[in-house]
Amino acid sequence: MMERRVVITGMSAITPIGHGKDPIVQNLQNGVSGIKPLRAEEFLSPYIHSKVYGTVDYPVEYDFKRNHRKTMGPVAYYACQVAKEVLEQSGLSEEFITSGRLGVAFGSIHGSPTVQRNIYRIFFGATDKKAVREIGAVDYLKSMVHTTAVNITKMFGITGRVISSGTACTTSSQSIGYGYESVKFGMQDAMLCGGADEYDTTTVAVFDNLLACSTAFNDTPQRTPRPFDKDRDGLVVGEGAGAVMLEEYEFAKKRGANILGEVIGFACNNNGGDMILPNLTGITNTLKLGVETARINPDEVGLISAHATATKMGDIIEAQAIHAVFGDKPYVIGLKSYTGHTMAACGAIETIMTLYMMQDGFIAPTLNLEEIDERCTMIRHVQKIMQHPVKTAAIQNFAFGGVNTILMVKKFS
Repeated sequence: MMERRVVITGMSAITPIGHGKDPIVQNLQNGVSGIKPLRAEEFLSPYIHSKVYGTVDYPVEYDFKRNHRKTMGPVAYYACQVAKEVLEQSGLSEEFITSGRLGVAFGSIHGSPTVQRNIYRIFFGATDKKAVREIGAVDYLKSMVHTTAVNITKMFGITGRVISSGTACTTSSQSIGYGYESVKFGMQDAMLCGGADEYDTTTVAVFDNLLACSTAFNDTPQRTPRPFDKDRDGLVVGEGAGAVMLEEYEFAKKRGANILGEVIGFACNNNGGDMILPNLTGITNTLKLGVETARINPDEVGLISAHATATKMGDIIEAQAIHAVFGDKPYVIGLKSYTGHTMAACGAIETIMTLYMMQDGFIAPTLNLEEIDERCTMIRHVQKIMQHPVKTAAIQNFAFGGVNTILMVKKFS
C-alpha cells in the first residue's frame, strides 16, 4: 500500500491559557495556570465537591453568518473558530477546500450539553404539548455528537470524508490519528482534525461522583491539578478547542505551504477489560506500537506530553509504561497542569502546545510538581522551564472505555 508523508500546515487552539500561539507560549513560559473557581449555577454546582475548572475566561470574537449560527451550540462555535483559523493559516484555496480532497476529523464528548440541558428542562417541566413544541429540530443539530464536524463542513463547504470520534479523552488524538492515516494511505490529500468541549458542569459531576476530581485546592485553584506530585488529588475539568491541518507533504511543498511540523506515527488500542481503571499492559502496548509506526527507536523521542490527569493511579501507571518503553531519557511533562483536562479537546490542544515548544526551543515544566511521588520517579520530569531543542515528541492520551492513543510528531526540517 502506498504510504505518504503527512505534514502540518495550520494549527490553532482556544484554551484556558489563551487563544492562539502568542498568549499560549507566553503563559507556558511564565508558568501561568488557567484554573479558576467553578462558576455557580443552580443545576449541579451546589452538589459538586470540586470547585475548580479550567476556564476560558476571556471573550472569543466570532464572525459567523446567521445561517451558520442557527445550527451551532457553544461547542460548535469553538470548533468552527479554530477550524476557520487553521484554514486561513494553511492558505488552501476555496477550490481545494470544496473539491472532496479535504476531509474533516473532529469530535466532542457529547455535543452541546448546554443545549441538551435546556431540552431536558423543557421536556421534564412541560405541562402540555405546547410547551414541548419549544424544542426545535435545530436543538438536535446543536447537541448531536458529531455537531462539531458537520458544522465545520457546512460552514466551509467541505465535501470530503467525515470522521467524528467520540471517545471521551482520546477524541481529538484519535481525530488527528485517523486524519493522519487518511492522508498517509491516500484516501484524502488533506484532513482538518481536532476536538472541542464547552464549559459544562455535568462532566465535573461525573468525575466528582467517581471521586476522581480535585477537591483539596478549592480555595487555591491554581495549585491544582498536580500531575505526578505526591499531593495530587485528582483531575480538573477544562474547556477549549484545538485544530490542525494535515496535508500530504508533496502537495504542501508544491503549493509553497508553511510547514509547521510532521506527524510520523499514531497508534490506538483498547485494554479489553475494565472501562475506568487504566491498564499498564494496554498502555505499554500502545506506546510500543506508536514507536513502531513512526519507524524510530525509543531513544529518539526527546519529549513526552503525558496524559497525566493527576489521578492517584493514572499517573503511576503512565509513569511505569513510559519507563518500560522509553526509559528515563525523554523529558516528560503534564500540560493539563496549565489547562485542566479539556476532555475531547485535550489531544489536539496538547499536540499544538508541544509543537509550539518544539518551534520555539523550550520545554515548559509541569506546574505544581513540587515533590515528585516516589512511585513516579523513574521518569525524567521537568520542574523548571528549559531552553532545549526537541526534534521528536510523543503525545499520549487515554480514555474511559480503555481506549489508549499515542501521536508521534517531528520538527520539520
